[in-house]
Amino acid sequence: MKFGDKLRKLREQRNLTQSELSQKAGVSLRTVQYYESGKRYPQKREIYSTLADIFDVDVNYLLTEGEEFVAVAREEYGYRGAKGAEKLINGARALFAGGELSDEDKQAVLIALQEAYFEAKRENKKYTPKKYRKGNENDK
Repeated sequence: MKFGDKLRKLREQRNLTQSELSQKAGVSLRTVQYYESGKRYPQKREIYSTLADIFDVDVNYLLTEGEEFVAVAREEYGYRGAKGAEKLINGARALFAGGELSDEDKQAVLIALQEAYFEAKRENKKYTPKKYRKGNENDK
């Protein structure tokens, strides 16, 4: 089950409207609608924590393995990083569609891909001109 489906299910179980949820979470009504439709995901991990607190569930319940990876990529590298992470996850899912790998092997491949993705992003930061870097003093 995807994040948006889980969010809608939890909201309906608690008899909350989208408007009530948006007020409790501190986001706009449109944002909640985007989350539930699957068009967008929270940009900051704190929003996942806030939603988990509202529904009294573990944050990990709201996230699937791929969604957590995308959330971390978005937080670290912005919109383009998240889009790249989504493409990577979708490509891996297509790769596994044949069903010849065990679940453990699939998980190992996904973890290796995620680690390689973040390592490549860190390496590429070295070649970003300083004037375009995002306020990191450690990049010198």
